[in-house]
Amino acid sequence: MSTLTVWKFQSAEGAENVETALKSLQKEGLIKILDAAVVTWPAERSKPRTKQLINLVGAGALSGTFWGMLFGLIFLMPLLGAAIGAAAGALGGKLADIGIDDDFIAEVKEQVTPGTSALFLLTTDEVPSRISESLPGGGAELLHSNLDTGREAKLREIFGDESE
Repeated sequence: MSTLTVWKFQSAEGAENVETALKSLQKEGLIKILDAAVVTWPAERSKPRTKQLINLVGAGALSGTFWGMLFGLIFLMPLLGAAIGAAAGALGGKLADIGIDDDFIAEVKEQVTPGTSALFLLTTDEVPSRISESLPGGGAELLHSNLDTGREAKLREIFGDESE
């Protein structure tokens, strides 16, 4: 079973400093990273920066479309026009089908604010308490976790790498 988790850091730089810790967790067999992305939001910026952590994952990574759409719904929705908003609403419905619903989006939007950062992980075989202990800066707050096997399959069907 795979899990989508969001780990919030109390600083804008916190999530950027996780790669070494995640690689170590993978080597120890405490986590298998299927995909990962980071959101950093310096206090002085009006919107966050996002980055997919390609070097942590292999061929099973989702396309960048998934992360782009998810982050767009979480952080940019109020900025979208009506036509784009309608298209995003339809795509948002696909996310809800896989367990990423309005409550998840609202929770992350409320918690990840200027001056903070977040790590988004799609994993299997994780031990959440060990992940938290291993993350730099004294750990991070777990905001959300979901996705059973069926929902992961649906996610890959919708957003999987088109080259497969």
